[in-house]
Formats: sequence, C-alpha cells, structure tokens
Amino acid sequence: MDPAISAELFPHVRIVMGTVIGLGITRLLMTVAGIIQHPHRGKISALHMLWIGSMLLELVLFWWWEFALHRVEIWNFGIVLFILTYAITLFLIAALLSPDSVSEYKGYEDFFLKRRHWFFGLLGATFILDTIDTLIKGQAHWSRFDWSYFGQVPVGLALCIFAWRYADRRLHLSIVGVHITYQLFLIFRFFTTIS
Repeated sequence: MDPAISAELFPHVRIVMGTVIGLGITRLLMTVAGIIQHPHRGKISALHMLWIGSMLLELVLFWWWEFALHRVEIWNFGIVLFILTYAITLFLIAALLSPDSVSEYKGYEDFFLKRRHWFFGLLGATFILDTIDTLIKGQAHWSRFDWSYFGQVPVGLALCIFAWRYADRRLHLSIVGVHITYQLFLIFRFFTTIS
C-alpha cells in the first residue's frame, strides 16, 4: 500500500475506533451520573466503582496507545476488523459495568458478581488482544517493552480465571486493586509520552 494512502487511512480507522471507545466512556460516565443523581436506586458498591474507574482508565489508555498505529504501513481489512473488535470488547466490558437497571438485584455489587463470568471472560480476552495489537504495531513498538509488560498476559489471565470462578468480595477487591496498580505502573513506565 502506498504510504500516502496508509497515512490517509489511519485517521479514518482512529475516528471509528474513537467512536466506539467514546461510547464506552459515555456509558460509564452516565452510570456514575445516575448514581450521583439517584443514590438510592441501587446499593452503591466500592468494588463496582473501582472497576468503573479502572475501565475508564483502560478506555483512555486504549485510545492513547492506539496512536502507535500511525506507523502501520500496510493496512488490510483484517487489521481494521481486529482494531474494531478490540474496541468493541472494551465497550462491552463498560456496558457490563453500566446496567440499565439493578432493580432485580441487591445492588451494583450483586449485579457485578452475578455477571462476573461475562466481565472476566471479556477482560481476559483483552490481554490476548493487547498482545496481538502490539505485534501489529511492528518490531520497533514491540521492542520498547520488557517482561513487566508481557507478564501481564499470564498473570492477567490467571486473575481473570480466579475472579470468574469465585464470587468472594475480598478476592475481587484485591484483583481490581492489582489491576489499577498495574495500569498506573504502565502509564508511568511506558505511556507518559508517545515516542
């Protein structure tokens, strides 16, 4: 593909991807706004709110690190479909944290724990999608990272399996704490600037 055409295609892909990510961010922010407006509609949960914060950060990080796609010289439908699938997966995670109603449940935490299989299945998939995404961006991008980045795949998948299997609140609070800590580590270690 002509580099000029590739350079023209990237903004279009980024706009569609950004739209999907924006919908996820909107969904999470609307849930937070709904909780503020109607605090007694559903029992508020620290676990649920921590995951909302973590996923807001994840969506912003995804938008930020996808800027590295501007280096991709050869675009094909498979790459575009993959990027959109990754963005849609993140949107679905956000949607699982943003129920239309929790009236059938004891509150947001009960809803979250009863939907944890979907949530952690999709979250586990993002660790694999992220590895493929890093490969698509090329060797120069891949070589920026070390074990602390690539270790997230086996560790993240293991934590998702534990969270998928067990509904223990303390376990889930620990996992979201590890997730947020690791996100902050990644930001300060790799993603404070675009190189």
